[in-house]
Amino acid sequence: MPPASFAPPRLAILYPGDRALRDRADPSESRFAPLFEAFAAAGVAARPAVYHDDFADEVRTQLLQVQAVLVWHNPIEGGRTRAVLDALLREVAARGVFVSTHPDTILRLGTKDILLAVRDLPFGSDAWRVDSEDALRTEVAARLAHGPRVLKQHRGHSGIGVWRIEARGDDRYTLQHAQRGALPETVAFDTVVQRLAPHVAAGGHMVDQAWQPRLAEGMVRAYLVGDRVAGFGHQAINALHPAGPDGIAPPPGPRLYSGPGDDRFQDLRRRLENGWVDLLAEHAGVARHELPLLWDADFLLGERSGDGERYVLCEVNVSSVAPFPPAAIGPLVAVVQRVLGQRAEHAPRPQPRLDQ
Repeated sequence: MPPASFAPPRLAILYPGDRALRDRADPSESRFAPLFEAFAAAGVAARPAVYHDDFADEVRTQLLQVQAVLVWHNPIEGGRTRAVLDALLREVAARGVFVSTHPDTILRLGTKDILLAVRDLPFGSDAWRVDSEDALRTEVAARLAHGPRVLKQHRGHSGIGVWRIEARGDDRYTLQHAQRGALPETVAFDTVVQRLAPHVAAGGHMVDQAWQPRLAEGMVRAYLVGDRVAGFGHQAINALHPAGPDGIAPPPGPRLYSGPGDDRFQDLRRRLENGWVDLLAEHAGVARHELPLLWDADFLLGERSGDGERYVLCEVNVSSVAPFPPAAIGPLVAVVQRVLGQRAEHAPRPQPRLDQ
């Protein structure tokens, strides 16, 4: 039996919700129920920290009572950005709570700017920063003369603000939004600029990446816990998939999950664990100990070469990595236990009373 003073490590799992969801605070109705169960089995007291800007102060009080918080919150939820939440997370981190992923790490690693940082690396691609409407009209237009491009807003999710553009001649362009349900349009270039300019203004810029023709062969998502691959997700048909002979693109299919030992992706796993993760972190300005506890990187197939398959980074997801392969739960729980143990070792110890 543990001593009466024993208390299990305290952990919060933060995700968005409304007042009623927070009041219930029921792990079993959360999409993270298996993760809550795994932490309980490991002796870690994990509780929901349902978040909304309207009760941010209440969540702040809760987080200051735990040792660590794992955060799942999209860059935009219900039309609101993470500005209030990120300020809160920076505050509790400064007061000693371990936050994963820290907002500063997200800004360095988890935005579309990572494509600019790694463009000259083995998994990089032809990518450019687009700062203004004028750059859309001149620089992007010039690059479109050499092939299709994909323009991505600085920060987003679910295909929002991601556009494929292809020149068709005589001021006609195919414009396709990656958001689910969007259909391709044939428009003049002025319309292209009108659609993209708000994304440039909202984030201060967009990122322009060369279209990868082999997207039709599928996308591989590598899930990582720290610097180790914890599983994969493969999606054969995803947003921006080319249209078939009938001119209609198939709807996106499900992402199929597998463990880190999936034979199809061992080459990618070796590259990530034997150098690519270090390169990503170095070029993003993220120290090894700052790597997210759970994150993922999407790869498309690039042009083939004599050195084997070439993978091209499409994006890195850090803000809200869910769902994820069941195989990632064990490694995630283990690394959280190590973090909590290290923090317990360095926590101030109570001083003995001199009057006893």
